[in-house]
Amino acid sequence: MKKNIGLLVVVLLVAAMIGTYVKQQIDKDREIDAASLGKETEQREIGLKKGDTPPDFTLTTLDGEEVTLSDLRGKKVVLNFWATWCPPCKAEMPHMQNYYDQYAKKENVEILAVNLTSAERDVTEDAKIETIKTFKDSYELTFPILLDKENKAGFDYQILTIPTTYFIDSNGHIQRTIQGPMDVDMLTNYVEALD
Repeated sequence: MKKNIGLLVVVLLVAAMIGTYVKQQIDKDREIDAASLGKETEQREIGLKKGDTPPDFTLTTLDGEEVTLSDLRGKKVVLNFWATWCPPCKAEMPHMQNYYDQYAKKENVEILAVNLTSAERDVTEDAKIETIKTFKDSYELTFPILLDKENKAGFDYQILTIPTTYFIDSNGHIQRTIQGPMDVDMLTNYVEALD
């Protein structure tokens, strides 16, 4: 019975995400290009494509601090979505930490690792948090670990595969999206391509 309810919840979430995507596509098709009307727009579209302004969020870190994505404008941001049970996520974490230690400060980069807390396999929220803390300690991670307890950011960013990473330039625009694990060289190359 619990598996059926869980499957139903997953199906409903996927249906909602597909519905949102379809609506966005329809809205885009109906838009009139502002430039063709002689108007200039400074605000970029909020979305997930290259050049878009990513959806903003405020999440709490494992240390209890609130982090708002838009507050990091002026820095390059590596926005990574992950979970503790995900083997590719485990594989890339040491690489992300090595990059963070060696290059992040001098390259003006912030790594935000958004844990999809609602997708963690523990039953209670306290158990989920403990699992995430144990993971952080075992990998000696020092970059911010944000908790997406209600899957708001995961939903807004249409996360279906983990890890998924967005590379956001210092102007606050998405420049690249990667699905799957990365190593230090990939991180270095992708961040260097940001302005």
